[in-house]
Amino acid sequence: MSNYIRFDWAMKRLLRDKANFAVLEGLMTTLMKKKIIIKRLLESESNQESEYDKYNRVDLLAEDETGELLLFEIQNNNEYAYFQRMLFGTSKLVTEYINRGEGYEKIRKIYSINIVYFALGSGTDFVYHGKTEFRGIHNNELLQLSPFQKQTFKADEVSQLYPEYYILKVNDFDRWSKVPLEQWIYFLNTGEIPEDATAPGLSEAREKLQLDKLSPDELKAYYRHLDNVVILRDNIHTERAEGRAEGRAEGRAEGLEEGLAKGKAEGIEEGKKEMALRMKAEGIPVEIIARCSGLSAEEIEAL
Repeated sequence: MSNYIRFDWAMKRLLRDKANFAVLEGLMTTLMKKKIIIKRLLESESNQESEYDKYNRVDLLAEDETGELLLFEIQNNNEYAYFQRMLFGTSKLVTEYINRGEGYEKIRKIYSINIVYFALGSGTDFVYHGKTEFRGIHNNELLQLSPFQKQTFKADEVSQLYPEYYILKVNDFDRWSKVPLEQWIYFLNTGEIPEDATAPGLSEAREKLQLDKLSPDELKAYYRHLDNVVILRDNIHTERAEGRAEGRAEGRAEGLEEGLAKGKAEGIEEGKKEMALRMKAEGIPVEIIARCSGLSAEEIEAL
């Protein structure tokens, strides 16, 4: 068992403490490739601390020093409408963090960081980044900000005015790497931090997220959480296995049905040819054989 606390449980309890912000800051700095310093945590949609919630969705909202909002969400449960959920989360923040009567230029920049422990969508990568762009439908030209807008909004691209999304598909990623982002993905999945870890924030995680620093009550709560995660993953794997088995059974049934139909058709065709051959041997005219067998004159002549 790993000596470090899983990240989703740490977000529920430990990473909300300002003394531990460096862990989240390290993840964001690695992911966004720019220095991120968290100023404070804000109230998010659901900061439940129930360890009996086996699905254990965790969210956390932070504000950095520039006033941009960082929405972290971890989802253990398979959720087919998760893309729409991401949209809802950012849309809700857009409206919540603008005061009545303020102009649209006051809308806050939002980064939505989603750590998912299930197969979201169809793709082979483990980190995805999404942003909003506008392109011409005739020449594929990227719509740009005007010089005045660039100066006013302190932005270079239209996409910088819209929410941006990061999806970290960490499930099953278990290879250690020298690449900082891959080191983070490895930790998020396995809960392990090898000695040669160099990614920003992992040294702080090694210090702050040790199991032996938990109180007895916290340790019990943490183990309950692990049990719930194991149950959830077993359910997901069982559903996948049952789905594959049902698919194979349906495939076999369809194949058998198709095979029977094909065999029946081939048998009928052979029967027609055998009958035509016997009639042809008796000297019966081709046009009569064609009417009786359903074969064309050319097919009969070729027999």
